[in-house]
Amino acid sequence: MNIDLLRQQTPGCQTKIHFNNAGASLMPQSVLDAMQHYLQLENVTGGYEAADLKAKEITGFYSSAATLLNCKPVNIAFTSSATNSFARALSCIPFEQGDTILLANEDYISNQIAFLSLKKRFGVEVVRAKSLPIGGVDVEDMKRLMDQHHPKLVSLTHVPSNTGLIQPVEEVGKLCAERDLYYLVDGCQSAGQIPTDIKDIKCDFFTGTLRKFLRGPRGAGFLFVSDKIINRKLEPLFIDMRGADWVTANEYTPRMDARRFEDWELPYALVLGSKAAIDLAVSLGLKNIQQRNEHLCNRVRAGLAQITGLTLLDKGKNQSSIITVKIAGKQGSEVLSILRNQHINTSIGQKNFALIDFDEKKVDWALRISPHYYNTEQEVDILLLALRKVTAS
Repeated sequence: MNIDLLRQQTPGCQTKIHFNNAGASLMPQSVLDAMQHYLQLENVTGGYEAADLKAKEITGFYSSAATLLNCKPVNIAFTSSATNSFARALSCIPFEQGDTILLANEDYISNQIAFLSLKKRFGVEVVRAKSLPIGGVDVEDMKRLMDQHHPKLVSLTHVPSNTGLIQPVEEVGKLCAERDLYYLVDGCQSAGQIPTDIKDIKCDFFTGTLRKFLRGPRGAGFLFVSDKIINRKLEPLFIDMRGADWVTANEYTPRMDARRFEDWELPYALVLGSKAAIDLAVSLGLKNIQQRNEHLCNRVRAGLAQITGLTLLDKGKNQSSIITVKIAGKQGSEVLSILRNQHINTSIGQKNFALIDFDEKKVDWALRISPHYYNTEQEVDILLLALRKVTAS
């Protein structure tokens, strides 16, 4: 990858050192252009008319997302976020009182809350598999719990937002496939950061967002839906005219592809911006992106380990481009403000963001540093120098 060229094509690189890619990456000019050109067309042509004129490019989003995940375009739906994708997928599972949902301790906060909401409303049971001492879900314990509870749904967050590890989604997927269990994978942080192959994961749903490591716009996400879900005619709770045909006064028929999970009204400027972001990631190569990120993260982690007063919190055999750090004697808001005043973007994870994990680590907050391929070694060194000054003050 030509890092200098990629940075030239990223306006934000001129003013910020951006290590908050797990929150929202800096968008490249190609993404901005795609959205701005469409909005300009819509402004002079009309909303419906612009969508008709750009129908081929809009449809191209589904092909681009399918290439990213190694699936078919008919298995892709556009949504507003990974959480929105997750809720739509969750709403189609035919839960009954006494059903079990199996998940991991490290799963994302919004997913955990959604499961507890289902428990409150429908009386489903929420069961969590053990975590390994080295970090990450214990696959053997998950297998045991599958055989014990026969869960209606198994869910796993591929890359948890505040723990820095990569979960073994492929191993769990194999177990689910052998037992014909519905399997929902949260790929919010993994899409655009590491290679993701749906055929290897064997999931029924995979949720993603564009704003993070894919470097797309906020308010844009996607949902992979398996052929099994489509053919069994499982549908979101509030299906609309996008997802179904009204055939008689009291009957409708769901469409036979993933777009039954969409709403009729879509933000087409964001769809085209999302396509541009995905196309860039695919052109660079997800393996190349992963290797570049590993190089940067190794440099960050090695430097942090040398700073007195900092403690690396990340566990797991395989670690992601999310680095979490404990800073003794400091408040999160204080550290965030000091770094932002030096034009360095990071973020803070509060205890309730990863309650079980942070309880085990005995921390109330953590600084989250998330490099991406367009960051430079010099920027890493500037960050490390700034953190040395923070701990020394």
